[in-house]
Amino acid sequence: MKATATALSTADASPDRKALLAEALRRRILSMELAPGAVVDELALCDEFGLSRPPVRELLRQIAAEGYIELEANRAPRVAAMSHESLRAFFLAAPLVYIATTQLAATRATEAEIDELRRIQARFRQAIEEQHVENRVIYNDEFHLEIGKMAHNDYLMPSLRRVLIDHARLGKIFYRHPTTVDMQKDLELACDQHDQIIEAIARHDTEAAGQLIREHMELSRRRMAEYAAPEGMEVSLAF
Repeated sequence: MKATATALSTADASPDRKALLAEALRRRILSMELAPGAVVDELALCDEFGLSRPPVRELLRQIAAEGYIELEANRAPRVAAMSHESLRAFFLAAPLVYIATTQLAATRATEAEIDELRRIQARFRQAIEEQHVENRVIYNDEFHLEIGKMAHNDYLMPSLRRVLIDHARLGKIFYRHPTTVDMQKDLELACDQHDQIIEAIARHDTEAAGQLIREHMELSRRRMAEYAAPEGMEVSLAF
């Protein structure tokens, strides 16, 4: 009887450990603790989170489908790479995805969802004020992901999730440089734009929401491109 109880306890804990592993992997990739192209060590993850290889492999397949890692036959799992080609694709696709999700959110968001978006925004603003680099990246990611959820569109979410991965990683490259007065002003402007986007969504104003997210993305694109975009690349935001 005691052995059975122990087995049940272990089984019950597995989903919790899997959830912790999933969250840890996503955060490590977004924060670039795991660098683009780095090998993901399955055995080390098994040991760290107390899981056997089958659930770890299942989880790796799941987050590979989300775009965080790359799986190839006869090769160790690797963190999704960042190349000139992928960055070009990002700068072209991101505005389209953000505008579509934000405008849909403005038509479909509930009061409860808007309240949650405000809570995330409060944490993002605190990270800006405290100059906490990792939290800036994480809460900015959560902010735009929450808007995607508010759009209630299963076709857009996979694209949004993939775009957000490289947005976060580019943001980490950008944010890790010493903060200048000019950069801090841009961060505060981005934070203010978040507030304006929330209010446009709350008013169900799709036109304003679309225009605000265009301006917000252009601010991000311009700053990130200074550090990460291929030299000479020009990406139009005219649609």
